[in-house]
Amino acid sequence: MIRPARRPAAVVACLLVPVLLLAACAVPPKNQVALEDVGKSGNGAGGNLAAASGAPDGFEDFYTQAVEWNDCSGFQCATVDAPLDWDDAGAGSIEIAMKKLPATTDEPQGSLLVNPGGPGASGIGLVEQTSNFGFRLRAEFDIVGFDPRGVGESTPVTCVDDEAKDEFLTTDYPDTDEGIAQQIAAVREWGQACADNTGELLGNVDTQSAARDMDMLRAVLGDEKLNYLGYSYGTQLGATYAGLFPGNTGRLVLDGAIDITLSPDEVAAEQAVGFENALRAYVEDCLAGSECPLGGSVDVGLQQIRAMVNDAAAHPISTSSGRAVTKKLAFYGVAMPLYNEANWSYLTTALQEIFWESRGDTLLLLADNYNDRNPDGSFNSNSEEAFRAINCADGRATEDLEEMRNLAAEIVEDAPTLGESFGFSGVDCADWPYPPAEQEFDIHAKGAAPIMVIGTTNDPATPYRWSEALARTLDSGFLVTYEGEGHTAYGRSNECVNGAVEDYLVDGTVPDGELTC
Repeated sequence: MIRPARRPAAVVACLLVPVLLLAACAVPPKNQVALEDVGKSGNGAGGNLAAASGAPDGFEDFYTQAVEWNDCSGFQCATVDAPLDWDDAGAGSIEIAMKKLPATTDEPQGSLLVNPGGPGASGIGLVEQTSNFGFRLRAEFDIVGFDPRGVGESTPVTCVDDEAKDEFLTTDYPDTDEGIAQQIAAVREWGQACADNTGELLGNVDTQSAARDMDMLRAVLGDEKLNYLGYSYGTQLGATYAGLFPGNTGRLVLDGAIDITLSPDEVAAEQAVGFENALRAYVEDCLAGSECPLGGSVDVGLQQIRAMVNDAAAHPISTSSGRAVTKKLAFYGVAMPLYNEANWSYLTTALQEIFWESRGDTLLLLADNYNDRNPDGSFNSNSEEAFRAINCADGRATEDLEEMRNLAAEIVEDAPTLGESFGFSGVDCADWPYPPAEQEFDIHAKGAAPIMVIGTTNDPATPYRWSEALARTLDSGFLVTYEGEGHTAYGRSNECVNGAVEDYLVDGTVPDGELTC
């Protein structure tokens, strides 16, 4: 399964244009009403809380710790302690790293926590890309990015060395009994390495624990209510927070939403269709140009891409670096530019090289960008380790081989071009060293303040239907629709979306009815 909630941020070798493109100015959408005292209703949840803004019993020291901010290249950085296990105050502690972009006004409204998705992407890295945030947000809020537990500069999940990681991300396994057995063995070895090198944290990186960390961060930052902007997987994290702490919600924006009612198998199947639809839109656009390497109809163009990706299993595509593009890497290289239509031209360049010159340099660079891999074989982050560990901590797809085969066949039928890469997702957590966490939150977040959910109509990674579903699932959810391509909307779509987000976060303004931009 591809990362359902990773919002590409950093660019490799300046190949890709920035994926978070901010509109020059924000225009408020029409037909809005002001919301007074947003987030001040409801009661706290998440265990035995002394009060809506208080700490769970036994964890008071974590909630009342002082934050020591240090200057760090134009930002402010700090590290705080969090419980290793939110069910056991005596189990020890881990570190949560934060980076703050201070507000530009003398009297800011408070903090705005942000998360870019993943799971496994860095909130610290998101804050460093200051153009992601409109001038009104930068003026009114201290924008605080944090690396969730297990991620990046916080106490990380650690598994294997770079060479072994590269092999894990590159190796193709056929969908035969032997190939599946080989993949299960590789996953088992990976999981055991994670357990050996990470310790008990590996069993405590679930999204509920990260949401509890967010409430602790709210407290140590001095905020009565949590204001939050989460993209993609960050919407799952935000919805989980609202379900655990409805009385502590302030203004939450969930952009590129995940349907939290879906099973992992359903996520894989629907995401496959999302990428199929996005790729179809790309091929239509490509064929309308003069330099498209694809030929014939849209369906024929899709078949050409499918053949290229599948053929890479038996005949990896050569590159000038000496590395070869396997089927797995070819899939990542095709999928990566679909996150943002501004990057479609780079997929065209990659396909031109393959079909006209029989080389895969740009396709490999796109795949490396997705995997956060440097040209020298090192990796910029532990995003793959954290992605797998968090997903396995949250839930499991079926591990029954016959069921996996049936589901894989259904996926390919619905998404014939790239669907093969979404099947057999039950293998991803095979023999994982720790069981998944039990759900302890109200998916409806009863009592929470209004929560903005944003969906893009042809989002490949988090299909639009998921945003519709999350807005319905949350008792106080309301939907903002961006009619367009790509993953997520705020900061890369249009002034209508940007204005709606900033009017809500800054002023508490809720659109009068569902808003379509």
